[in-house]
Parts: sequence; structure tokens; C-alpha cells
Amino acid sequence: MLPGRSMHRQLNSKPYHGRRHPTGRRALACALLSLACALPQTQAVLAAVQGQGAGQNAGQGGMLERRVKAAFLYKFLGYAEFPPGAFADAAVPLTIGVLGADDLAQELARVVAGRGINNRPIVVRQLREADMGAPVHLLFVGGPDAARVGRAVRQAGTAMLVVSECENGLQQGSVINFRIVDERVRFDVSLDAAERNGIRLSSRLLTVANRVQKGAQ
Repeated sequence: MLPGRSMHRQLNSKPYHGRRHPTGRRALACALLSLACALPQTQAVLAAVQGQGAGQNAGQGGMLERRVKAAFLYKFLGYAEFPPGAFADAAVPLTIGVLGADDLAQELARVVAGRGINNRPIVVRQLREADMGAPVHLLFVGGPDAARVGRAVRQAGTAMLVVSECENGLQQGSVINFRIVDERVRFDVSLDAAERNGIRLSSRLLTVANRVQKGAQ
């Protein structure tokens, strides 16, 4: 699907007011395309997101899922506003830490190579359990281990955008949690967790979220 007026309307939608935003397949595809635009191999990413890769083997499906998630992680940074204290000076890069997903970290490093956000370069770090608490701006905790997500959140500093991909990731304190919904990579958002970390998320990001959580669930 090519971008057109429907994408323009999606990207300039009204701010989120606390209700889940309904999206049809066409609107969702346009929104996801806007997040993945200007990235390498966009068509392959869209095929995975839109469920067009049913004939591919499991290895190829896993590779495409990593590409989708790497694309999202990069774009999340552009839709997040960090507090001034998150950066010592104007030259400090945006740092993405990846825990428990080395293959995704490698893909993400390729995605961000030569790119920047708000005139800041982007650095990707592969982390281990011993590195929990390392000063990063976005922390992705890979894998289904919810307890590890909880430990990472407890040791994380302020002004950190924590992203996970496990069951009940938001309940463990992550700001964004990836989910597979109808064979598509989607994500849920916790506004409470974002506020605790002093991070403001754009209404454009909230519009394309699978679910936006605010208050006790």
C-alpha cells in the first residue's frame, strides 16, 4: 500500500484523550508504514506486519519480526520527549541498550547506522544481566522472562524508555510492550510508566498503539 491522503490524516490525527483509538486494516497499515518509512527493506517489513509472509519458513519469519521490532525501536525515539536532565550536553548521543536479544541488537545497529534524531547520533549497546542499571535512554528487554523485565525496571534510572516483549510487560513496569496480534507486531503503552520516568509520548505514537493503559487495570 502506498502512502497517500489517508496516511496524512493518520499522522496528523487529534491528540489522544484517554480512549483506545479504533483503527481498521487500511488505517493501521498506513500508520505502520509511517513508522517504518525511510528504513531499509521497508517492503519486507510491511509484508511481515500485514501478514503477507505466511509462506515463509520460521527462520525467515523470525528475521522479519526482528526487522519490524528494530524499526519500531528506532522510531520510538523520535516520538518520545526526554526530560532535559537525560542529557549532560548537546553532544550526548541517544543510547539504546538491548538486553537478551543480541540478534535484534545487530539488526538495530544496521538500522540506525548514519542516522540521528534531533541532531543527536544513536548508539546501540548489547547488555548483559550484570549491565542492568547502565545509563541508556531506551532499554529493550528481549525474551519472555517477565521477572527479568521487573528487575531491569527496578534498576533502571529515571528518564529511561523501557520496552519489553513479554506477557504482562506493562505490569512489570515497562513503558511499551510488543505483542503479536493477528500475526502482526503491535505494541501496548503505559502512560503511567512514561510519566514516572518523565517521558512524554507523542499522540501520533499513541494513535497507532494496540492499547494505551492509564491508571489501574
